[in-house]
Amino acid sequence: MDDRQLLRYSRHILLDPIGIEGQQKLLDATVLVLGCGGLGAAALPYLAAAGVGRLLIADHDTVDDTNLQRQITYTEADIGQAKAATMAGYLKRLNADCRVEAYGRLDEDGLRRLLPQCDVALDCSDNFAARHALNAAAWATRTPLVSGAAVRFEGQVAVYRPDRDGQPCYACLFDGEQADDGACATFGVFSPLVGIIGTTQAAEALKILMGLPVESGVLRCYQALSGAWQHFRLQQNPECRVCGGR
Repeated sequence: MDDRQLLRYSRHILLDPIGIEGQQKLLDATVLVLGCGGLGAAALPYLAAAGVGRLLIADHDTVDDTNLQRQITYTEADIGQAKAATMAGYLKRLNADCRVEAYGRLDEDGLRRLLPQCDVALDCSDNFAARHALNAAAWATRTPLVSGAAVRFEGQVAVYRPDRDGQPCYACLFDGEQADDGACATFGVFSPLVGIIGTTQAAEALKILMGLPVESGVLRCYQALSGAWQHFRLQQNPECRVCGGR
């Protein structure tokens, strides 16, 4: 780190569990974030601001009026623009040292090509097909995965560690053939909820990158009306089509 970076990241460096060594790990890290909507718009600015050196971001959607109620990195001037490209521009203005690569739609094959370059992946998508594709690719490449979801007044976060034996995966909990959580367009979503879940995902990802303690295999559910969190320990499904028997 040069003198400018030492000053920029000084509030991290002052923290004993992080220090210069932990900050350098962030600067050397590569993170993939699937989805630049509500969750991604909350997680990505903190990843960039914290000093993650390289961000691979993917979203095939464009900004529209209904996004602006909760996706606070976009403005009215961005309506009609591609989310990934618009987000990339925002992140580069936030931290010019952060290398950002923007992609459109990524299928499982595309994810498998990118994930070997990554130290952690964040699932900030809004549909089960994308979540299952990222989960399968993460397990194939043994990439730590931080999953998030938010709808109505309810959100959830879980950390999956395919780089460790005996750990459950997303498919252990949500069966791909039956699971369906609906969409914001149908059920709505409380504006600050995506910020709470997305920034929690960012925190878990940063801790993984710096080697700080992280609780994996636990589903954390948040209820925005009560402000309460519930924690549920997950078990690996031996018959899981993704990770079973490993």
